[in-house]
Amino acid sequence: MPDIHPKLGKEGRGSVLVVGGSARIPGAVILAATGALRAGAGKLQIATARSVAAHVAVTVPEACVIAVPETRQGELARTCINSLKSQLADADAVLVGPGMMDARGGVGVLEHCVRANTDMSLIIDAAALHVFDAHKPLVKARSAEVIATPHAGEMAKLWGCSRAQVIARPLEIAREAASTLNVVIALKGAQTFVVAPDGTAYRNTAGNIGLGTSGSGDTLSGVIAGLCARGASALQAAVWGVYLHAKAGDLLARRIGALGFLARELLTEIPQLMVKVSR
Repeated sequence: MPDIHPKLGKEGRGSVLVVGGSARIPGAVILAATGALRAGAGKLQIATARSVAAHVAVTVPEACVIAVPETRQGELARTCINSLKSQLADADAVLVGPGMMDARGGVGVLEHCVRANTDMSLIIDAAALHVFDAHKPLVKARSAEVIATPHAGEMAKLWGCSRAQVIARPLEIAREAASTLNVVIALKGAQTFVVAPDGTAYRNTAGNIGLGTSGSGDTLSGVIAGLCARGASALQAAVWGVYLHAKAGDLLARRIGALGFLARELLTEIPQLMVKVSR
């Protein structure tokens, strides 16, 4: 885990910008943003649909919330990038996708980040994964700073195969995707595989069936973003984030039960787990 200089304050812990949410799913950015803070990030900004921004701001008082233009369906408009250029310039880690059903706004943000050629880490989730529809790398020179976090269904759509095929051959497909797209892939499932573009792979066997619940993936992507902001490499952040998320689920399963704990409850377990694992 990256060390934090005690005299640098919140600036020394990095800044996260979470871009996502929609009128129908405003809670996803709340879970992801809170996950980033629980993982130790120092500064937090959330960019979400104008119609729900005030509600998000009240729910996450620690964040600076930016209300961006939305479509008639309540999704982030492609023009939302025009409201975010200064925030993107200041971010150490940018998470795009939680709560988005339409990819256009997220894809516009990601394309701007690449053109800006900054040193930020990019974490790509949910609808924003459509940026890879053409099976082309988003970036070439900065592959170590980009993480994609699909579950089996998203991976199947992205890779043009069935969900059953992804479940049957998760490591093989994750390796192929990581190499082709030049990103770190965290392929979520009963066993989650984290794979780097060079083929280096980690398998996580911690966790339980209770993690398969609404919002669980949003909490994971937020934790990964928070670790990136603190200075972890993409591969390190993905491996640590997946493990912390899974172990949080194991703690809740013992205390509450294997079924029925909530994604938001995972977040309170993360700080103590980081202390324990760091030892």
